[in-house]
Amino acid sequence: MRVAAYLNERAEKIHSRVLSALVLRVQEDPFAKVKKMLRDLISRLQEEATEETQHKAWCDTELTENERVRNTRSAKVESLTAQIDNLKSSISQAAQKVADLTQQLSDEAANVAKATKIRQQDKKVNEATIADAQEAQAALNQAITILKEFYNQASQATALMQNQKKKQRQTPEIFEGAYTGMGGQSGGVVAMLEVIQSDFARLESSTRAAEQTAEQDFTKQMSESAIFKSQTGTDIQHLNHQKQIRSQQQLDAENDLMTTQKELTAANNYYDKLKPSCLEAGESYDERVRRRQEEIQSLQEALRILNGEDMAVLQQMD
Repeated sequence: MRVAAYLNERAEKIHSRVLSALVLRVQEDPFAKVKKMLRDLISRLQEEATEETQHKAWCDTELTENERVRNTRSAKVESLTAQIDNLKSSISQAAQKVADLTQQLSDEAANVAKATKIRQQDKKVNEATIADAQEAQAALNQAITILKEFYNQASQATALMQNQKKKQRQTPEIFEGAYTGMGGQSGGVVAMLEVIQSDFARLESSTRAAEQTAEQDFTKQMSESAIFKSQTGTDIQHLNHQKQIRSQQQLDAENDLMTTQKELTAANNYYDKLKPSCLEAGESYDERVRRRQEEIQSLQEALRILNGEDMAVLQQMD
């Protein structure tokens, strides 16, 4: 009865359900059976302590490793997500540059076609103008030659007529000198034709110069256009190559992200499984160790009381 009272007191003090459950059995069971029961319970508690120590070590190892895996996988998920976002942005920018350069090539082709058409039209007009000027000069030259021959023959005929009349009789002179055409000393028709011929010559010369300049400008424009097309084509090829590389990098990163996310999910699930036995036991490991140790000490003390070894405890209870 004294052992039962002692165990009941200790059960209330340390809030031990083990000792509380034991009190009734101590009161009801025979003396020898109680001692065996106490020894068995002490042994079981000591085994539990050993098992819990081992379990605590296992929990510490598993929780530490699990935390490391969760942290590294979380960091990798963030890094891969940022990498994928950057790759998507880079691919989008490259695609936009390719589109812009392709449009520039299209615009350049349109400009070249337009410039070529204008050049062909201008060249045709200039060649026609030069041909007309040459034809006009040839016609004027022929006319001037004919007129000069005519005026020369007319002059000789007038002089001959004058000489014959002087020999026959004295009559009023119709012509005072050789006939030189309309205008006399002012230049006449021949001079006017020579001026027109000179104007056509200048027209031919200026048209040839303008055509030559226009052809040089067109050749320069075509050369610059060819260089632009070559450089732009190279840039487009380079950008498309970069797009292809980054697309593959994005695919690899997305696959890596998928794998890492699965690993992170598995680590989180394992952490949820660890929590009930390693983190959510109701009281801390140190508290359980302390309580179990007090239970073992109380049982050992009760066993000594039964064996008559601890009179101090009996006297204190008396």
